[in-house]
Amino acid sequence: MKDLKYLKLLSEQFPNIPEVSTEIINLKAILNLPKSTEHFLTDLHGEAEAFKYMLKTASGVIEYKIDQIFGDELKDTEKRELATLIFYPKSKMKELDERGGIPPEWYKEALDYMVRISQEVSSIYTRSKVRKALPEKFAYIIEELLHIKVCDPNKKDYKNQILTTIIEVGQAKDFIIALSELIQSFAVDKLHIIGDIYDRGPSPDIIMDVLKSHHNVDIQWGNHDILWMGAALGQKSLVATALRIALRYGNLEFLEERYGVNMRPLARFAMNYYPDPDPELFNPHLIDRELDENEIKIMSQMQKAIAIIQFKLEGQLIKKHPEFKMNEALYLEKIDYDNYILKLNGKEYELTDQDLPTIVAEDPYCLSGWEEEVINQLSYSFRNNDKLQEDIRYLFNNGSMYKEYNGNLLYHGCIPMTEEGEFSTIKVDGETYSGKKLMDFFDDIVRRSYSSQKEDADFKDWLWYLWRGEYSPLFGKDRMTTFLRYFTDEDEPALYQENKNPYYQARENEDICKKILSEFELDTEHGHIINGHTPVAQKKGESPIKGNGRLLVIDGGISAAYHEKTGIAGYTLTYSNTKMRLISHEPFISKKEALHKDSRDTISAVEVLKFDKPQKIADTDIGEKLSEDVKYLMQLLEAYQDGIIKEKYN
Repeated sequence: MKDLKYLKLLSEQFPNIPEVSTEIINLKAILNLPKSTEHFLTDLHGEAEAFKYMLKTASGVIEYKIDQIFGDELKDTEKRELATLIFYPKSKMKELDERGGIPPEWYKEALDYMVRISQEVSSIYTRSKVRKALPEKFAYIIEELLHIKVCDPNKKDYKNQILTTIIEVGQAKDFIIALSELIQSFAVDKLHIIGDIYDRGPSPDIIMDVLKSHHNVDIQWGNHDILWMGAALGQKSLVATALRIALRYGNLEFLEERYGVNMRPLARFAMNYYPDPDPELFNPHLIDRELDENEIKIMSQMQKAIAIIQFKLEGQLIKKHPEFKMNEALYLEKIDYDNYILKLNGKEYELTDQDLPTIVAEDPYCLSGWEEEVINQLSYSFRNNDKLQEDIRYLFNNGSMYKEYNGNLLYHGCIPMTEEGEFSTIKVDGETYSGKKLMDFFDDIVRRSYSSQKEDADFKDWLWYLWRGEYSPLFGKDRMTTFLRYFTDEDEPALYQENKNPYYQARENEDICKKILSEFELDTEHGHIINGHTPVAQKKGESPIKGNGRLLVIDGGISAAYHEKTGIAGYTLTYSNTKMRLISHEPFISKKEALHKDSRDTISAVEVLKFDKPQKIADTDIGEKLSEDVKYLMQLLEAYQDGIIKEKYN
């Protein structure tokens, strides 16, 4: 037997026929359990409160379960009350307490309802998995309640006495909180984040805290994640860019207070060199909040200062790496500094801001001594903050350029393509990359950038290319026109046009989607591509469903910065054992409003796919692995029965 060596190792874990038989029975039974629900979100962009609410509600899955369980037994308003109790149990009960106290009858009814919901959402898992997820102090009681059938007359009094005693001994509140957390955890088993946790919104660090504590999550990197990953490694162009974007949206709090980035060196430099920046160009874009005039002024000064440093550093990178082919973006050397005219593609544009005191015309990309000192201090601050390093380490370890999971292909941006529908190619050190090979190349680059010990390693520079390069699968445009938007004001849309990669038009074609699935060796008839990065303008009639249902774009603008463009506040996707549902959301305003709403939070839910028969674990990637385990366990059983391997008993 060629697998005899492996079987002998396996026999150490299962030393005799009864033990290996038990494991075979267990695994074969698990293979026939229903597939658990997957939850897909993308482009969170620092909107922690909206993200946490989507997790709490499982994007409508919990309300859907309440409808299924209670039907006409409860009114719609009562179902909503029950849902908000599950989402925010502490706040809901505190509110009821303040209205005059909570009677025992309310606790009894609430506990009964929540036990029924807990039974439903946990029913697709093994007892072992459920047991491991139970809070230690209530584990025995909850496990008993979960396995009492609603229609079992023999256990009716038993159940009632348990609930009554929970209330009598003063544990009802804690028990409701424990059941709420259990329901939220089991409503969705697997969480997929399809990129862009960082930038624009105020609290990406809080999102990272939630992800790090989640029981089962994977991440596909977005361009904004790569930006912060590179910045945390000290790549100076990315440090400058990350800070400029944070300042542009007025997000200093998380930088200074939660990530401990020392902004004082930049502030001192900016106040000295840029005392009066143009407010139209450099004032922060504030969404749903206000800052005082002094805060706005210093942020605009710092934004201009770090923008100039960024453009200088980017010019240095472009010259250092001719393979990036980004000479068009060498704007600083195309300026006539006597007249402040930008000469570009045979045309001339007057600069809207001519106050550029640190730029030397003969060497425009050279940092001044003070600029060099500022960016060195900022880079040091990024590299030596424990909280930031912990978050970024999690991104490196739990993220990837793409993921194949249960027959679906997940990635943030695009697979770069030509106008003819072929995969674009890039050549690096004599090697050609395209399609899946290109994605694998960049995945390797990202991982090498983290492991490299050299401060100036080229791998870190490639992270900058991934942020904004023409053939970056995460960027997906031919150029980035940030400099032009800051320093020119022309009635010429083409000047600021960032042309999307042909992929974004090609993905409307089902054959192209199948071609991509085939490139990754996935089933072209049953697989789907789950995509983010480009907000779908639903209010203009754009559909998130592309390629006759082969590709789903689930970026509907969770970020408040996109709400006006999309007309909604994000899409999420759920994939259960019976269907795939695409859900559109309305803006999350606050916990207070969520507590008092008498209607659902989702605008609509589209059934993308309904399966002919419910999917089982046997139909999933985990099922494939378990089936492989069963195969070897059966071989071990035969080896015991044939006497090839001797059994051991204690």
